[in-house]
Amino acid sequence: MSATVLISALVLGYVLGSIPFGVILVRMAGAGDLHQIGSGGTGATNVLRTGRKGLAAATLLLDLLKGVLVVFLARSFWPGLEAIAGVAAIIGHCYPIWLRFKGGKGVATLMGVALGLAWPIGAIFAVVWIGVLAITRISSVGGMSAAIAAPIAAQVLGYQIYAPALAAMAVVVLWRHRDNIRRLFAGKEPRIGSKKG
Repeated sequence: MSATVLISALVLGYVLGSIPFGVILVRMAGAGDLHQIGSGGTGATNVLRTGRKGLAAATLLLDLLKGVLVVFLARSFWPGLEAIAGVAAIIGHCYPIWLRFKGGKGVATLMGVALGLAWPIGAIFAVVWIGVLAITRISSVGGMSAAIAAPIAAQVLGYQIYAPALAAMAVVVLWRHRDNIRRLFAGKEPRIGSKKG
């Protein structure tokens, strides 16, 4: 494997991953500047704070699909580098150069990458995400739990080759949730549907 091939996979993943669908959709809908709303993140959870559920759902879907697309393209052009491209996509989503490295938390894009790598891993991710979210009604807990579950699922289900990359992605997602973790320990993390003071 040449350095050029590796760099190409990384660039593809980063560029596609860094497309800020939340910012684009909110701006096109005339709903304001997403960076001035809620946490300032670019993901679906923050888009939901605009009160536009349709925009939040569209952001979630598009962020997920770009993760799938990165894996599909990398696997097509450079077989064996799809997981590396997936890591780059998560970094691009969380730290997009176009937005001064202020992106989202990476959960939806990680689910897309997981689905692209192996659908059973993506299925476990979705079940954990939705299940924990339904129980706790705390978005960050659901997302972080799913991120942690992904490399474990890869290891258990026989996709060990993807486990290290998924673990690296989970670390990035957890790091992006560090403020949420602090609020969780302080008992101040908001639940979905609760009113903010």
